[in-house]
Order: sequence, then C-alpha cells, then structure tokens
Amino acid sequence: MSKGKLGILLSGRGSNFEAIAANVRNGTLDAEIAYVFSNRAAAPGLARARELGFATGTIDGRHMEREAYDRQVVAALKQHGVDLVCLAGYMRLLSGYFVGEFPRRILNIHPSLLPAFPGLDSQYQALEHGVRVAGCTVHFVDENLDSGPILMQAAVPVEDDDTVETLAARILKEEHRIYSLAIAWVLSGKYRIEGRRVLRTAMDI
Repeated sequence: MSKGKLGILLSGRGSNFEAIAANVRNGTLDAEIAYVFSNRAAAPGLARARELGFATGTIDGRHMEREAYDRQVVAALKQHGVDLVCLAGYMRLLSGYFVGEFPRRILNIHPSLLPAFPGLDSQYQALEHGVRVAGCTVHFVDENLDSGPILMQAAVPVEDDDTVETLAARILKEEHRIYSLAIAWVLSGKYRIEGRRVLRTAMDI
C-alpha cells in the first residue's frame, strides 16, 4: 500500500486515535482517517472524532452474536473504503470473519511487551509480577487475543514507586509515538512476514 485510508475502532477516550489524527494533520503520517467507529455510543473518542470532522459510526452489540455484529462493522468499514483497520482501545475480540475480511490489514496497540501480559489490566499484571521493564506493542491482529505477529515495541522502565496509573501514563506516551510509526511502515508495504517475525524489506522508512 501507499497512502491508505484508515478505519479507527475505539471503545473509550481515544487518545491513540487523537495521536494518529494529529500525525495525519501535521503530515508525519501520510494517510487519511476515513472512518471512526465505536461499539459504545457514549465513548469520548467518538465524540472527539465528530468534533474533528471525521465520519463516525456506532452499533450497539450488547445483544448480538459476535460474527453478526462484526459483519455490520465490516460492511461499514468497506463502505468508507478503509484499507487498514487500527484498533485503538477497542474492547471487543474480533471474529474470524472480521479478520478474514481484512487479512494482515488490522493492527492493535497493547500496553505490554507481548507475549507478556495479554488481555486486560496489563500494567497491573506487570507490577504484580515485579518486572523491571514494561512497555507497549503494535501487532497484527489474528483470531486470538493479543497474539498476532509483532511489528514494533517500546520499552518503559518500571520505577520502584510506580503505581498502575503512573506506569500506564508513561507507557501511553510510547503508544502514541510508535503506533503511527507502525502504521506508516505497514502502509509503505516494506515488510515481509516469516512465521511470526515481521521483517523490513527496506531501511528507508
């Protein structure tokens, strides 16, 4: 891909969405945000997307089977011409159908150095396990939880006086930094996947 159309999926405040949008506006990220979707109508990130003038949508899926819900989301993404789906705090596990409709075109940002501490409350898990280094990971999405091939990671030292909140705040700064870098890399097409490894095919990005 060259310049691509992004579909951003979020469930909460959308700080990673805002970081991506800022990089698109200032030209750091050569992409277009074509659609912002949330499974929660009251998500602050969705309201912010509307304020910024992006096309937005929401579907209440609380009483829907996962694939039936995802079929509607996929239809909306395709209607808006989305090339690359970026999960930004989207709190739903994608169905096999969804993943199959966007093969190797779905990214996620997770607040741990995967494969350590997948799922919820990663910063709490890191502190409880006593690790000295935490961080964040951008990875391709497959049908399993936080398990797809890893694109980028950033390490964050764990301080002795850290709380979940202070650690999460420092990790979030790194999330905002590396997510746009990873998106640019995928849009450039200058990578290949060997097994679980994502390797660069050029060094000029």
